[in-house]
Amino acid sequence: MGVAERSFRIEGATGPVPGVAWLPPGAGGLVLLGHGGSGDKRSPRIVELATWFAANGLAAAAIDGPYHGERVPAPVPAPEYQARMVADGIDDVLDRMTADWLAVVRHLGFARVGYLGVSLGTRFGLPLAAALGDRLHCAVLGKFGLRQHPAMPAGLATPDRAVREARAITASVLFHVQWDDEIFPRDGQLALFDALGASGKQLIAYAGGHGVTPPGAVEHWRTFVHRHLGEEG
Repeated sequence: MGVAERSFRIEGATGPVPGVAWLPPGAGGLVLLGHGGSGDKRSPRIVELATWFAANGLAAAAIDGPYHGERVPAPVPAPEYQARMVADGIDDVLDRMTADWLAVVRHLGFARVGYLGVSLGTRFGLPLAAALGDRLHCAVLGKFGLRQHPAMPAGLATPDRAVREARAITASVLFHVQWDDEIFPRDGQLALFDALGASGKQLIAYAGGHGVTPPGAVEHWRTFVHRHLGEEG
């Protein structure tokens, strides 16, 4: 049998949660994939990662974030979805997305879980990783920090909450920094890395701005997750 790719729609915190899962036979762990801003559950990188994990024995799942993908009738530009999140209250948005992800974990029924998501994927990944507790075996986070560019809406900033959640994460973490990030300044990213409670945390850094992701970085993400989730126990 090959990999089963299955779309699903489950009931979440405030309505249906549209998602997709890649399920290889005998998978012992599940990788949750958080897309970036203006992306969705079937963004090319999400599909590429999910396909690689499934080919290497791990299930993968992705869902659309708030005001992304099938949660909206048409694509929403970044300034608009950011404004909507501020209007909703960013803490409520984070709590709802965390509840949606936890509903997916229950729906798919895996005890061993990993998470991979940078930028917007880390904004939503921090509270999820903290909430998963011992179920989380590893996470890839980054391109996000405790400070943001002044042009971003001030209502999106949650530095105190991010620190609390980072401290609660004890699973192994790989943290990706773009050294010249123009959206999340380097010092704020390094401060977030420092706050992580994981004893097995690692940092990788690459030259370039926020939108740059060298191919070697993606390979590093994949092998990190596979080493901690696919080859343990």
